[in-house]
Amino acid sequence: MKHVIALDVGGTGMKAALVAADGTLLHEARRATGRERGPEAVVETIQDFAAELLDTGRERFGEPASAAGVAVPGIVDAENGIAVYAANLGWRDVPMRELLGSRLGGIPVALGHDVRTGGLAEGRIGAGRGADRFLFVPLGTGIAGAIGIAGRIEAGAHGYAGEIGHIVVRPGGPACGCGQHGCLETLASASAVSRAWSAASGDPEADAADCAKAVESGDPRAREVWHAAVGALADGLVTAITLLDPRTLIIGGGLAEAGETLFTPLRTAVEERVTFQRLPHIVPAALGDTAGCLGAGLLAWDLLATEVPA
Repeated sequence: MKHVIALDVGGTGMKAALVAADGTLLHEARRATGRERGPEAVVETIQDFAAELLDTGRERFGEPASAAGVAVPGIVDAENGIAVYAANLGWRDVPMRELLGSRLGGIPVALGHDVRTGGLAEGRIGAGRGADRFLFVPLGTGIAGAIGIAGRIEAGAHGYAGEIGHIVVRPGGPACGCGQHGCLETLASASAVSRAWSAASGDPEADAADCAKAVESGDPRAREVWHAAVGALADGLVTAITLLDPRTLIIGGGLAEAGETLFTPLRTAVEERVTFQRLPHIVPAALGDTAGCLGAGLLAWDLLATEVPA
């Protein structure tokens, strides 16, 4: 059976699958990234994992994978197949496509940015299916975005498109790792809500999920923290809506797991802020933590579809 390798590399774990042409997951596996062993060891682990998947496909389906798709965090030069930089993995300028292609016997390899790859899957087979224009925004440790246009993800001229987390929504606000102050992700990411609720509750172990539960139980301190985060998020999203005019706005990541505790006030806050803009459908992501892996599979199949026969 014809299939491809899909690999989603995260800061702590890797998710992988063998994916059929219709999107069926024929085999799934997970492995620790092992970043504590250093960037070179992580790259070696990725290659070993991919090689095991190649062997599994050959044994189970009578032929090796036709291609591989890999999603990685950080700055990615997808065109040249280079993992340029990832702060949480410590690597710089890794020729990932070349390394994997060599390890996998020369099959074609597609490399993608983790959020854009997840957005590709959400747009084609998830919450954005059927939308010609969408914006996928996962709210996790930080905030990024994937701009979907006619079934493709817009990477931008330099591969930086969609970095909505670094829109300044509160000038002079908290310092951000990017060098600015008041960036959206310093105020409305899951980690930002965790920090704010930990400080407000006095519990150093409290996180965003705890804050959401406290909001649901009527805690006024939690409601204040949540209201501030939702307001900042709405401000950032309205800026994105003004620039991009998406038909569907897909919200994912850890914070979206709060469900309507997030979505009800967020929809209201966005609606209050728009003037001439058309309000998009604001919906939760549908694919959860499998989005990156499914998207990596789509990248691989897309690569095969664009190959010119010899």
